[in-house]
Amino acid sequence: MIFKKFIPAVILVFLGSLTLTGSSVCVEDVPDDDGTALIISWEPPGDIPGFFMYKIYRKDSPDGEFIQVGKSSKIENCVFVDRDPRYPLNAGMNVVYRIVANDEEGNEIKEIGVSEVFSSSHSFFNGSKINTFIAVTFVFTTLISFLTLAKKDKKLFIRKIAGLDALDEAVGRATEMGRPVLYVPGLSTMDDIATVASINILGPVAKKVAEYETKILVPNRNPIVYTITHEVVKEAYLEAGRPDAFQEDQVFFVSESQFAYVAAVNGIMMREKPATNLFLGMFWAESLLLAETGNATGAVQIAGTDSVTQLPFFVTSCDYTLIGEELYAASAYLSRDPVLVGTIKAQDIEKAIILILLVLLSILAIMNFNLIRSDNFSRLIMSFFGT
Repeated sequence: MIFKKFIPAVILVFLGSLTLTGSSVCVEDVPDDDGTALIISWEPPGDIPGFFMYKIYRKDSPDGEFIQVGKSSKIENCVFVDRDPRYPLNAGMNVVYRIVANDEEGNEIKEIGVSEVFSSSHSFFNGSKINTFIAVTFVFTTLISFLTLAKKDKKLFIRKIAGLDALDEAVGRATEMGRPVLYVPGLSTMDDIATVASINILGPVAKKVAEYETKILVPNRNPIVYTITHEVVKEAYLEAGRPDAFQEDQVFFVSESQFAYVAAVNGIMMREKPATNLFLGMFWAESLLLAETGNATGAVQIAGTDSVTQLPFFVTSCDYTLIGEELYAASAYLSRDPVLVGTIKAQDIEKAIILILLVLLSILAIMNFNLIRSDNFSRLIMSFFGT
């Protein structure tokens, strides 16, 4: 709160935006704005017989004419803010204001005064956005700190994810049985963050499959997702040193129709009998149809989605399930890429600090702590988390 009041005042003084004196009409910059509004005030004129309203005029250039930019019908109301978009103000514009009292017929009965020339200016720092500044500084400081630690080979702990730890075993089982691995990257498009997370996981999985010299099948519902998964799998085989083992028909487009796609994938599971099924991405009503069919074939199944409504179906019909944000963390967990690991750790720390702050403030509010109960503090906290 101190900074919110102090910084704009300092900046206004620095820019020379001072209230003009020597006239009964004063002009000031509106704090924390972009120079498109001014505050005009004048001394109360006392009783004026026949007074009906003030008219506020503005002149934008020395040779220009005064134009009316506002009015005020109360004689005691001696402050006007000029920000009408019909008469736009720009930063750096030199303006003069004239205030006139009028009677009911619009006749001028008394000139209150004319201001000196004033130049509007924009604020260098918007004090009302100090909460945004603190939040952004906190997020970037944490992120850069953990990225630096990760790149210095500091061991950053990520708790074990059972479904991903079982991946080696699942791929090994497919190799021993001479059956393929089925990877379904969800049914959504690339606009969905779950699809992006799934494709990030597909790379390490395809690389592991190539190293085990087995086969992976990747049916796609969306043409753009198909193009990307095709290149990801091809690149993974190249990284594994087995570009010759990659077959173009391993990654294929099926249909954009939801249940036509599901029928085709179920058919693949019944015919090819994959030893391992991976359902990672965004799923809707088809989740149980896919998982139940895979369960019927006896495959090891690992699923993951951020769709809360579909998680119960995967939990009940799959061997392992990645729940919610575990799907996003999976790519970092598998690849151990310093950038990805540092990002995950930074997010965890940020969420932990925010959670602790919320719990602490809740406890203080329950204890009727006076600072928490004040309206200003509540507004500050709400605006902080609103950013």
